[in-house]
Amino acid sequence: MNHAIDTAARVNGQPLHASGAELPADELRQRACTELLRQAAQQAGLLDAADAPALDGAISEAASEAIERLLEREIHLPEPTDEACRRHHAANEARYRIGERVQVRHILFAVTPGVDVRALRQRAETALLDVRCHDGRATDGFAQAAAALSNCPSGAQGGELGWLTAEACAPEFARELFGHAEIGVLPRLVHSRFGLHVVEVLSREPGREQGFESVQGAVRMALRQQAYVTALRQYLQLLAGQAVVHGVVLDASDTPLVQ
Repeated sequence: MNHAIDTAARVNGQPLHASGAELPADELRQRACTELLRQAAQQAGLLDAADAPALDGAISEAASEAIERLLEREIHLPEPTDEACRRHHAANEARYRIGERVQVRHILFAVTPGVDVRALRQRAETALLDVRCHDGRATDGFAQAAAALSNCPSGAQGGELGWLTAEACAPEFARELFGHAEIGVLPRLVHSRFGLHVVEVLSREPGREQGFESVQGAVRMALRQQAYVTALRQYLQLLAGQAVVHGVVLDASDTPLVQ
């Protein structure tokens, strides 16, 4: 009698998906990190031991609240000093300009449920190489590629998004566009919650720089966020080092969370 082999990735024996399902590496790592935190919340007595995740990656509302309490308890961050804030502002003045605008067009390769992410990336990278090779030629290869390939309605207009401000963009998209001097087709794919983008910056209006005093609240918040992300990564490395993880690659550390 033949028995199917269970190929599900697991954290401490808990499957992260149905057996035989194939998930993009990023999604698999995200599920593993969430499961590490869910189990840690149970071990800390913040979540009922009977709580269990679904194989679709969803967690219960109770688990979400328990993880939030766990992180509040485990991650303690020092307040950024004025000196650190001033250094950050001096090194990143372009991030705090007001009125900055970019004229952009793009080709979107949308990440949708069930899509082969590896094949999608290959198509996006091929398109990026093609439009960069044709950049500056008489024929508008970018517009043609957008019309043929883009999953965005803007493809019908050659990928034109018009003039954008940072506030009008998803944050991860804005980080790639604003505070830079690049003009032309960006030499890299831009990742966003919508998928992979081939992006061309047609023009820039740099906006006005703001003095430290007028943006120190935003600077302080940015440094807090950076510190939180670093501390969370370290905490997850600690949990991974203490766990039995199968079928997914996570960074692991035997050292305690750096406070």
